[in-house]
Amino acid sequence: MYKLADLPSKYEEKKMSPQQAAELVHDGDRISYGFGYTAPYAVDEALAERLKNGDLKNIELVNTLSMHEPAVYQAAENNDQIKFTCGHFSGLDRKHSKNGRCWFTPIFFRESPKYWAEEAPADVLIIQTTPMDKWGNFNIGPALTDIRGYLKGAKKVIVETNSKIPFVHGMQTELNLCDVDAVVEGNNPDIPEITSRPADDKDRKIAETVVDLIESGSTLQLGIGALPNMIGQMLCESDRTDLGAHTEMLTDAYVDLYEAGKLTSSHSSIPGKIVYAFAGGTKRLYDFLDHNQKCCAAPVSYVNDVHVISSIDKMISVNGAIDLDLFGQVNAESAGFQHISGTGGQLDFVQGAYGSRGGKSFICLHSTRQKKDGSVESLIKPVLPLGSIVTTPRAAVHYVVTEYGAAELKGKSTWKRAEALINIAHPDFRDELIKDAEKMGIWMNTSRLSL
Repeated sequence: MYKLADLPSKYEEKKMSPQQAAELVHDGDRISYGFGYTAPYAVDEALAERLKNGDLKNIELVNTLSMHEPAVYQAAENNDQIKFTCGHFSGLDRKHSKNGRCWFTPIFFRESPKYWAEEAPADVLIIQTTPMDKWGNFNIGPALTDIRGYLKGAKKVIVETNSKIPFVHGMQTELNLCDVDAVVEGNNPDIPEITSRPADDKDRKIAETVVDLIESGSTLQLGIGALPNMIGQMLCESDRTDLGAHTEMLTDAYVDLYEAGKLTSSHSSIPGKIVYAFAGGTKRLYDFLDHNQKCCAAPVSYVNDVHVISSIDKMISVNGAIDLDLFGQVNAESAGFQHISGTGGQLDFVQGAYGSRGGKSFICLHSTRQKKDGSVESLIKPVLPLGSIVTTPRAAVHYVVTEYGAAELKGKSTWKRAEALINIAHPDFRDELIKDAEKMGIWMNTSRLSL
């Protein structure tokens, strides 16, 4: 640590232009922009200029998720200059993958801090933070996730300051000047916002089923999208009280619950705190987090720890799926061979919620999907399509919910779970699924559940 009186001079020593900071990257380096909106802008553009000029080659950029397109992607002509690796795909990462420029790293999100610290450390970490405070600290903001792992492993650390990043309270949210190699005063771009489509009738029916199974005193893990938002709205309008938050991703739904007086968090992992690994939503959410001591950002290695999750009574986990099969295997990552998202923490919360006293986990999905050619397919399938990834194995699944109700699968035999899933499939596909189940040897025609 520096002496307090030395901070101004030390800051000036480390302050650089984006171009000077970009010179700290050398051929063959693995660089990282961290997670989501920690990705830099000014230094990224300076690195892009170096790539355009042919000054750099054999660079690997490792991220956990992209929220804006890096300038280095557009600047590079081929993978010999720079290639991309990502631990969780966004729409941008999917596009880069289709173009043969980005590869997915399969890993549990909770393990990624250890991975970046010990297995694949970056040569140069470049992240956005808040400007430095009078104590020499930069606040990492609401994307703590696996950043501590990146910081521990990186040989060089460059921070690009952004006054629009919310100052968040929590665990290990600060980075001191003594641990930084360069400071770039950035251009203060807005944080990318995440919005979702409006809820439809299917979402409303699914939400009604889930909310009916949630008790007062429960702690919530909700993802992002129309369905989690609808669950949050219905809970706001319900008679449920004394709810808490322990969630990988904090969204606007939690702001709704807090403003409605529902979110006391008295039974959360840290009593009285809204605990999360990262936040993603609208400016309203980011404003809610700024200097809010009710909220506690924590590393994903803590938030997604199965033992931590299971220690919370009445833990409720709500996650989505792309499709699932009659064995109860859940695919939440790929459409056949096309990679869509990532492993994330779904399995951690499914197992943790079931281990919780009075806890429940829900895998939610529409019963059908309309394809590009206008035809409709069932998302409950006899077997998962070739290339599909099993995100949550059948033995871990607790409840599956569609607009036709809930199927409790935990501990059910293969034929009982097949029947339960067929009964929440779209009626147009049930007879076909029965025939498939018969061929697979997991259907008993004398025990069909009444609809």
